[in-house]
Amino acid sequence: MLPPKQGEGPLLPLQGVRIVEFAHMVMGPSCGLALADLGAEVIKVEPLEGDNTRRLQAAGAGFFPVFNRNKKSLAVDLKRAEGRDIVHRLIDTADVLTENFRPGALEKLGFGHAALAKRNPRLVYCSLKGFLDGPYQHRAALDEVVQMMGGLAYMTGLPDRPLRAGSSVVDIMGGTFGALGVLAALRERETTGRGRLVTSALFESTAYLVAQHIAQFELTGEAPPPMSVKRPAWSVYDIFETADAGSENARLFVGVVTDTQWEIFCRDFGLADLAADPRLRSNGERVKERSWLLPLLAEALKKYSKTDLAAKLEAIGLPFAPISKPWDLLDDPHLKASGGLLETRTPRGKSFHAPTLPLALDGKRLPKRSDPPAIGEGARELLAGLGYGAGEIDAFAKERVIVLG
Repeated sequence: MLPPKQGEGPLLPLQGVRIVEFAHMVMGPSCGLALADLGAEVIKVEPLEGDNTRRLQAAGAGFFPVFNRNKKSLAVDLKRAEGRDIVHRLIDTADVLTENFRPGALEKLGFGHAALAKRNPRLVYCSLKGFLDGPYQHRAALDEVVQMMGGLAYMTGLPDRPLRAGSSVVDIMGGTFGALGVLAALRERETTGRGRLVTSALFESTAYLVAQHIAQFELTGEAPPPMSVKRPAWSVYDIFETADAGSENARLFVGVVTDTQWEIFCRDFGLADLAADPRLRSNGERVKERSWLLPLLAEALKKYSKTDLAAKLEAIGLPFAPISKPWDLLDDPHLKASGGLLETRTPRGKSFHAPTLPLALDGKRLPKRSDPPAIGEGARELLAGLGYGAGEIDAFAKERVIVLG
């Protein structure tokens, strides 16, 4: 573990931890992002032409810039012995290696867990895969693949029309669980002096996400329908029109999930008759009466403008939400005030905003220390720190063993 550098902003929990990242797409880089935002030095090892994710467009345009801030780039030719020697020397100084390549790919290059554990017994080796060990372990996997086979797409879509969630939610969760495993292994290493092989997987992350539905089926004997048509666990848990109907985004989601909240809701919205109705005494009873109850509530709430309804619900402490699009968050006053959006610049110089990790330390959000790196950005300093002289580094660049950013 490297000593943390002083004088470079606030001290972060993982400063002094060096991580070598062999990762592309979303799952692997999201793991590295979490560790980098927490202060680790994350060095992204990529081909001379750079990670393929750099060149994605359209729906993939945000992959590289969002998940690779606070990292350095080492673009190196691993087909060359000199390139492999550079990376081996780097790994000898590392605390953690993360990777999400197909099974066996890194072993062929000499960077598998067994080989590296012999060189550096303290190394925590984190593999981010489609599946943990078992009959599926050699299958190729993508976020959408595991959403389909894990039941998440079924629960998201319409009956007989499975639909993936509208985000790379399993990739990000799998990467986050990988980071959690890394932190646990680093903590254990303080006692044992040895690293661990940590594996996180997409399929098992999906199973974790749908655990409540699995349990519901076993405990009740009923197969839960997709969320689009299922009877919710709460009586008032729906989207309601406001008096602004006809204007864009005139609806609010409103939740009344406890009996106490129901009392408050009825009191403050002048619904004394409903509060006294014996058919509506408990949440479970109200759920059974949703067919006639919700239309009545819809008429009551539609008397308010969206702004007035939101203000009233906030004042009495009931859950509510506007129906937003992702890009609406760019102007969200809460995210802006709390430092939850980081202004970031792509390697090509285009600015955009990305959310920071969804946590705070001592009330402060985690900072952006550097923008996503250009190909090879930081490589000269890295190699110098490994003991290579300026002439050697220039020769490596001239011979296309590395790229200097």
